[in-house]
Amino acid sequence: MPVEKPEKTRERLYLIDGYALIYRAFFALISRPLMSSKGENTSAAWGVARFLIKVMEKHQPDYLGMVFDAGDSERVEMYPQYKATREKMPDELALSIPRIRELVQAFRIPVLELEGYEADDVIGTLARKAVDQGLEAVIVSGDKDFYQLIRPHVCLLNPGRGGPTAVEEEWVDERNAHERLGVKPDRVVDYLGLIGDASDNVPGVSGIGPKTAVQLIEQYGSIEDIIAHTAEIKSKRAREALEAFADSARLSKRLVTIREDLPVELDLEAIKLQEPDRARLKDLFLDLEFHTLARDWAAPAEEPEVRTNRLAGTYTLLSTVDEVRAVVDQARGAGRFAVDTETDSTDPMRACLCGISIGVNPGQAYYLPFRHRTRGPEQGELLGDATPITGTEGGPQCEVVRNLPDLHSEAMRPLLDLLEDEGVKKVGQNLKYDFLVFRREGIDIRGIDFDTMVASYVLEPGRREHGLDSIALQHLDHKTISYEEVAGKGKAQIPFAEVELENACTYAAEDADIALRLAEKFGPEMESLHLDRLFREVEMPLVHVLAEMEWNGIRIDEPFFARMGEELRTQQSRVEREIYAEAGTEFNIGSTPQLREILFGKLGLPVIKKTKTGASTDVDVLQALAAQGHTLPTLLMQYRQIDKLRGTYVDALPRMVNPDTGRIHTSFNQTVAATGRLSSTDPNLQNIPIRTEMGAEIRRGFIPAEGHVFVSADYSQIELRILAHYSGDEAFVTAFRAGADIHRQTAALIFDVAPDAVTKEMRDRAKTVNFGIIYGQGPFSLGQQLGIPQSEAKAFIEQYFERFPGVRRYLDEQIELAKSRGYVETLTGRRRYIPELKSKNWNIRAFGERAATNAPIQGSSADLIKIAMIRIQDDLAAGVVPAKMLLQVHDELLFETPIGSEDAVREFVRERMEGAATLNVPLKVEGGVGMNWLETK
Repeated sequence: MPVEKPEKTRERLYLIDGYALIYRAFFALISRPLMSSKGENTSAAWGVARFLIKVMEKHQPDYLGMVFDAGDSERVEMYPQYKATREKMPDELALSIPRIRELVQAFRIPVLELEGYEADDVIGTLARKAVDQGLEAVIVSGDKDFYQLIRPHVCLLNPGRGGPTAVEEEWVDERNAHERLGVKPDRVVDYLGLIGDASDNVPGVSGIGPKTAVQLIEQYGSIEDIIAHTAEIKSKRAREALEAFADSARLSKRLVTIREDLPVELDLEAIKLQEPDRARLKDLFLDLEFHTLARDWAAPAEEPEVRTNRLAGTYTLLSTVDEVRAVVDQARGAGRFAVDTETDSTDPMRACLCGISIGVNPGQAYYLPFRHRTRGPEQGELLGDATPITGTEGGPQCEVVRNLPDLHSEAMRPLLDLLEDEGVKKVGQNLKYDFLVFRREGIDIRGIDFDTMVASYVLEPGRREHGLDSIALQHLDHKTISYEEVAGKGKAQIPFAEVELENACTYAAEDADIALRLAEKFGPEMESLHLDRLFREVEMPLVHVLAEMEWNGIRIDEPFFARMGEELRTQQSRVEREIYAEAGTEFNIGSTPQLREILFGKLGLPVIKKTKTGASTDVDVLQALAAQGHTLPTLLMQYRQIDKLRGTYVDALPRMVNPDTGRIHTSFNQTVAATGRLSSTDPNLQNIPIRTEMGAEIRRGFIPAEGHVFVSADYSQIELRILAHYSGDEAFVTAFRAGADIHRQTAALIFDVAPDAVTKEMRDRAKTVNFGIIYGQGPFSLGQQLGIPQSEAKAFIEQYFERFPGVRRYLDEQIELAKSRGYVETLTGRRRYIPELKSKNWNIRAFGERAATNAPIQGSSADLIKIAMIRIQDDLAAGVVPAKMLLQVHDELLFETPIGSEDAVREFVRERMEGAATLNVPLKVEGGVGMNWLETK
């Protein structure tokens, strides 16, 4: 049973088993590794950094050291096959080791290693010496070998693991040390000597397993005593095994015994816990793209009133109409200012405005509070006195003054006019959010000019995070004030409206100031890289378009979802009963260990794929087993599909209806996908699984307003048309220009038959290959998808390229282009950097090649629909047709229009989408009309 860490009676030395931690961190994310925009696998570095922070913050060691292997000592001499079966360290992990050593050095944690010896023996020796010097030694490792060292004042901290099968850390001492192996610490070497250790290729005694080993140790004691009593052992198998392998048992015991007598000194002064080199850590974290760690941990924690900022500035709280008007005049004179809103919610469609910050010049910003309140008897009144609050030298100054009139009072009209003035440019971070907050206040903010989040995305599309805190730290070397610093954390956190005004001013005004500074930096950078046109003509106009779409929202048929929910629950219960009947027992279907036992233990189905925790039960495995004719995997996939549809959509969507509008307002994310594609969240309406009947049925629950109808418009085969444009392949271009069925035409060329002779199977195969080529599928993947041998798929691809030589030439040219300049471009000049092409790992390079060929196609597709959306929204705002644009799902747009206007809207949308760009082949748009979303297809 788990035990609590005991109260400390001695100073504690934590000894970290370095490679054990590194391997554990790396393999915790092996299925979805962390990759930097430079193509570097950062999984191990991320896991190690997070764990070191956790150790220092949670356990607060007095002394701390990281121990590394520096050889195999005499074990290889004793047994040349020692560790011979270990797999070579993966290349991605080997490349991470220097990075991790840099991190450890920046944490100021000493690296302890002794040439010619393993880390286990160094740890064993240092642990003994620590106890001799009056300390308590904590060995940080999950390695079972270390259980032999547990004794008074020596314990283990098993760090657990992250990833999809996360396990919490565990404290192990004399109270629970026997639970893992079934023997006490002083018998661990005997136990391991009997059963061996496959990971180190320690042979043990063939024929004796863990259960028998425990029984023998309980009866006789040590290996030597067991061997001495071999003749008395009742089990014939165990007796004969010991007679045959007694020498192997003795050798194995010696191999697993950790030495405690190495010539290594315990220098307490050298390993005393030190304050990390946070400046160095910040640089490393930023280089590794650990932006959250860089922001939250790599700079000293300081109280707000004594914060030292690298950027000097004066932040002023406004309280009078005259002061506001002076700032308005200043902003008008500058012709450009930064604006930011403070609210009580991250959902702009439900947020209440608390205040506005304005930055006019770098280092000069103001905060205008409108709905702040005290927490005392005068609840609801604004705070205010005349006390100036001055920061430390080089930091901002915040002057606290009295309250402002209501935002919508006549006295504040100059401010509202400024916000709605198209001629005065607005700068900010995530201005789409501010646009919606202002719209809810009845303010139509105009002149949106520069969004620093969007600019960061245009400059670094592969970056994982474009938040203000992160980009300020990287580009301005400035750690911004966090929300928690002014509002508190967890249960103690208060609404922003209750934050003391001096703190609210500093926090809010800083955001506007930083946005202005970043805009001044990013603007010239985009110009120098020739990215300003993409930013100005596509991405910035799109901010307003997406805000309008989010504002419009979409209506759902709540009774429909209630009925569908009941139907799915009935189906799920039926499938559940069938699963139990097929399994022959009831079990927790959501439990991977229980499912694993049913599939591979009870039913004896073949293991398709293994993970570190055992046989995998993921969807690929279930599909493979179902293809072999097994019933239970098919039922499990049905169960999971129903469960996902219920949890993600059918039961969830009605709860997301906004009570004020009666509609769902998804959030469109502009700065996520490196290809330029949009995504949606809260809810994600782009991932509804429409290829299945049940998934497609969800679209039936989306309905237009009363008296209205939906119109959909979808680019037809847009990516293939872009491929034809880029490659200039004669056969491709000719087919599209003639309006031919491109998949039928492809099949005719590949199979060398007339188009009329192409069968459905031929066309389906050609379609699969057409899209597979875009996404860089090789023979293995294509063979799996088509259900044909890899050799046949390989021949199919070769035949394809013979018929379409222009496509082959284009793909090769893109890879060479990416290698020579480091990036590829879309039609609008959007860049996709491909650092993976420089990797020493073949798999990573292969991914880079696929990205180099696919990014211009997928990115150009995203560009075209963005351009179409901008043009459509401009004309909708001008009243060309009576419609609202509601959704964008990759190549599809959905509109709501009054009944009777659908034909005009369809033609209007088709013209704008087909005219978004001029390619070597025509763009084609298809669509439909319906009283629900499903009917429009």
